[in-house]
Amino acid sequence: MYIKRTIEQHILDVNKSFKVLLLTGPRQIGKTTLLENLQKESRSYVSLDALDVRLSAKEDPAGFIDRLSLPVLIDEVQYAPELFSYIKIAVDKDKAKKGLFWMTGSQQFSMMKDVSESLAGRVAILGMRGISLAEEEGRPETPPFIPALDVLKQRHEIARSIPLKDIYYKIWRGSYPDIVTSKGKGWQKFYESYVLTYAERDARDYLQIDNLVAFRKFMQVAAARTGQMINYREISKEVGVSEPTIKSWFNVLEATGIVTFIYPYYKNVGKRVLKTPKFYFLDTGLCCYLTKWVNPDVLESGAMSGAMLETWVVSEIIKSWLHNGLEPPLYYYADKEKREVDLLIEQAGHLHPIEIKKTASVRNSGFKGFDYLRNLKTPIGHGCILCFNTSFIPYNRDIDIVPIGYL
Repeated sequence: MYIKRTIEQHILDVNKSFKVLLLTGPRQIGKTTLLENLQKESRSYVSLDALDVRLSAKEDPAGFIDRLSLPVLIDEVQYAPELFSYIKIAVDKDKAKKGLFWMTGSQQFSMMKDVSESLAGRVAILGMRGISLAEEEGRPETPPFIPALDVLKQRHEIARSIPLKDIYYKIWRGSYPDIVTSKGKGWQKFYESYVLTYAERDARDYLQIDNLVAFRKFMQVAAARTGQMINYREISKEVGVSEPTIKSWFNVLEATGIVTFIYPYYKNVGKRVLKTPKFYFLDTGLCCYLTKWVNPDVLESGAMSGAMLETWVVSEIIKSWLHNGLEPPLYYYADKEKREVDLLIEQAGHLHPIEIKKTASVRNSGFKGFDYLRNLKTPIGHGCILCFNTSFIPYNRDIDIVPIGYL
């Protein structure tokens, strides 16, 4: 069963303006399926996952490109960055034609540098993640999530409240298309295979990580800390490798779309990246597998219940932006008085605050508002509390209570 993706229309629009499209994202999130579905009849296909094809592309990139039938989709192009210079030559031969090359890539280290240098002005680079709630619910045209009042009203017309148990099932199940369409069947086997494939094919073969036992332990330790400020020293001690190694492994997880960093907001842009970021796994099913939550009921009542809910909400908001072809402008807030805001979305010079609560009764949760954000000296826009209340209602003039199902 194919699930229509939000990013489809953006890809078709970009294809009218650029000669080359690169769609990036983790393995098995549906990049190839999506692109084949869009132009299956008119576009040839080649995958560099196959070792013989990869060797041919690396050893004779000019001949490899010459033999392709255009337009073409090249899958897992990161395995042969030698192709980029010859793709440039090919698309420059006919300056009028657009969309000659579509490419997918599962990791972004040297690939992104090579693409930017070789195909500057010719390539559109888009990011993609797993199935979003909006896509699963049949709302692929849903715009990016922001708690502005007009956007929330629009969502109220098209979305629905979803019960806590159903949300925790989705959190536990994860967002990879195969596991979504199979309704969670084979969950254990899917993620076991995914981690093995990721470790052996990306971490070892391509990213040159030799100590796979330590790297697997690192993934488990990191998953147990999703939603926290990153502490390289603590993780280093627990895994038993050096801090520089832990930092490089986090870079691996980020580059392959497994985790994302969110930085604290400061008025001075330069200060944002100097303070401690939080990190989140971008697929909660993978995170649940690594931390051994065997079913959604145990997860919902367990010690990581709140952290997993926050992780899932953050990943859904990120997908709502990425799948509309936009970079998510997300930050968090924390001060010396230990006041925190889970998310800040920066838009049009305003900060829109979001608090995430595992409750249906916000007024009894101890929430006191976002007044202290005015210390940032940046205009504060409309905010919201995402929770399990079944109604979309105002908390006060500047903050709404919003069902989590509206994401």
